[in-house]
Amino acid sequence: MSKPKRTAKSKPAGRKGRQRDAAGKKAKPAATHANSKQAAVLALLNQPHGTTIAAIMKVTGWQQHSVRGFFAGVVRKKLKFELESEKTDGERRYRIIGSKAANPNVLDEERRAG
Repeated sequence: MSKPKRTAKSKPAGRKGRQRDAAGKKAKPAATHANSKQAAVLALLNQPHGTTIAAIMKVTGWQQHSVRGFFAGVVRKKLKFELESEKTDGERRYRIIGSKAANPNVLDEERRAG
């Protein structure tokens, strides 16, 4: 006995999008772990004089375009931090400015609230 052929219109039932919890809301992402690469990069960016892309590449093992993507996607868009970039002595340095960046626990509290 052979299996019946499916028509082009029929698709197997599956989940669309992210998994949702019992209330129907989107599941929230986990908080940043203290020993994660994200936490390490944020610590470097929180230094008074900031850091360079090369230093972040060395710590994380990421490529240059990945670091810049992290700045745009995570630091600026997801975490809503203000990232300052300045070029001194031919070297571009990045740092997070503002009061939110000084306390890493603010990040966890904002994620829970929002």
